[in-house]
Amino acid sequence: METHCPNFSFTSFYSVVSGVVFFWAVIASAGPLRRVEDTHWYPATATWYGSPEGDGSTGGACGYGNMVDVRPFRARVGAVSPILFKNGEGCGACYKVKCLDRSVCSRRAATVIITDECPGGYCSGGRVHFDLSGAAFGHMAVSGYGGSLRDRGVISVIYRRTPCKYPGKNIAFHVNEGSTPYWLSLLVEFEDGDGDVGSMHIREAKSNIWLEMTHIWGANWCIIGGPLQGPFSVKLTTLSTGKALSARDVIPGNWSPKATYTSRLNFF
Repeated sequence: METHCPNFSFTSFYSVVSGVVFFWAVIASAGPLRRVEDTHWYPATATWYGSPEGDGSTGGACGYGNMVDVRPFRARVGAVSPILFKNGEGCGACYKVKCLDRSVCSRRAATVIITDECPGGYCSGGRVHFDLSGAAFGHMAVSGYGGSLRDRGVISVIYRRTPCKYPGKNIAFHVNEGSTPYWLSLLVEFEDGDGDVGSMHIREAKSNIWLEMTHIWGANWCIIGGPLQGPFSVKLTTLSTGKALSARDVIPGNWSPKATYTSRLNFF
């Protein structure tokens, strides 16, 4: 079966202003397990975009769409430079970002989820840069000084990787618009731990063969062939630590485009 997906042209909605139960699933490891959390802080720069107290942009280069406007994403979104975006494979990763100016910055770090890419300006030239929602940016300030911090424009920050946590949420798979029995595209949502995806496979009904999916853009993966017959089991392996998780028959036989199907498991 052909598993290569055609090239996908996508233009990010992004502007800089001032910038997937015991009998249902198997959890296994693929290679040595490591913790995604990093105790070391690294230097970077940061700006903010959107409304001063806003949640950031709608949509973005990861393809999460309106999810960025509601919890748990709300006010925690961030765009990153290409070095962290990793051609979309960095989507869903979580970071702590802390500013350094003691005159207006608190010791609090903002925890952000990567939902978008910032390709130019401060994000160019191989630099590590975060373009945060206004709310996430202001969260780093001393109480009452959010406006003063935002007025600084670009600031020096330190950052480190941190596990993603979605309390009460299990990994879900959104079937992208345009999917058919011959071209199936999935978006991964609410992945605890690493947050990122290094590979995805699906298994058709009454089959023992895992079919490899292709990363097309952002947090979106696809497979062509067919006709593909559900229900589908989905296996994903994280990019950062190689942890794997399989959700049995998570997408029903009568699946439909634009529908989201929630598994019964997560990494935490």
